[in-house]
Amino acid sequence: MGKVVLVTGVARQLGGRFVRRVQREPDVDRVIGVDAVPPEHHLGGADFVRADIRHPTIGKVLAEHGVDTVVHMDVNGTPLGKRGGRTLVKETNVIGTMQLLGACQKAPTVKRLVIKSSTSVYGSAPRDPAVFTETTPPKSLPSGGFAKDTVEVEGYVRGFARRRPDVAVCVLRFANVLGPCADSPLAEYFSLPVLPTVLGFDPRLQFVHEDDAIEVLRIAAGEPRRSTLNSGTFNIAGDGVLLLSQTARRLGRPTLPFFLPTVTWIGSALRSLGISDFSPEQIRLLTHGRVVQTAQMRETLGFEPKYTTAEAFADYARSRGPGLLPPETLARTVDRMAAVLPGGGDQN
Repeated sequence: MGKVVLVTGVARQLGGRFVRRVQREPDVDRVIGVDAVPPEHHLGGADFVRADIRHPTIGKVLAEHGVDTVVHMDVNGTPLGKRGGRTLVKETNVIGTMQLLGACQKAPTVKRLVIKSSTSVYGSAPRDPAVFTETTPPKSLPSGGFAKDTVEVEGYVRGFARRRPDVAVCVLRFANVLGPCADSPLAEYFSLPVLPTVLGFDPRLQFVHEDDAIEVLRIAAGEPRRSTLNSGTFNIAGDGVLLLSQTARRLGRPTLPFFLPTVTWIGSALRSLGISDFSPEQIRLLTHGRVVQTAQMRETLGFEPKYTTAEAFADYARSRGPGLLPPETLARTVDRMAAVLPGGGDQN
């Protein structure tokens, strides 16, 4: 008998793509997709079980199907479509993870657990280190939003690992996932016709392509290859960084700098209108940025991304169409302005 893999959060595009991909693994016998709502995309030959992970019924699903590998992808920063809001997302992230881990703890068949986490656990603060490693403590813990959710989720996962040392646990801290199907808060921000920015700040950003996200999830869910270890905590990001100003130029979208209090007010207005989930944590990211080291991803996990940060962003930009300004024209204009400003020629 091959492995039985259970995947949560399959109604989202990334979860659906992973379900279709993992079915092709030769050692996988059956894949079970779980979500509170039916997916609008197909799941290939996987079985779909409509279940809310916030409720104890998830334990019955594990027991009935003899699941040995759990891939928990239902940890997200935005609601699914128009369903629910921030409260529902938080309950699914935190309470849903608690229920799922409780069910895994009671299920003797479970031998491997993979958690989709985020580099947002490090927060974004003015005195942050230039680069975060997996063991770097944040200068200030996130106080709310999705970042706080991920901190709580990882805390529960560490508790589970202590109670079930026989289970191989892999936590993947993804940088912002971008690609043609990206539905993250940052993807929504980059879709705005004009990008509000914080005056005086040009943060460094990292991205991971959705194809690379699927591949690293596949590696984490399988048996470790020779000379690798796929249990532990790993930062996942493409090579290199992009400045926020560079992303705007490559999108062909003008930026509109505001003082920080004004950007916070704009974020609240956009959230209330349902245009974009411009949360306080996203404003901090767009102020101070965040960069993580990925040496363990390569040396221990054995994963090499196909896309750099710049390439992942370029693929996302192509899927969104041209902005208000032609990127080439905007880039030339900005370069000319930078050349005549004091110190401007040093920014790139």
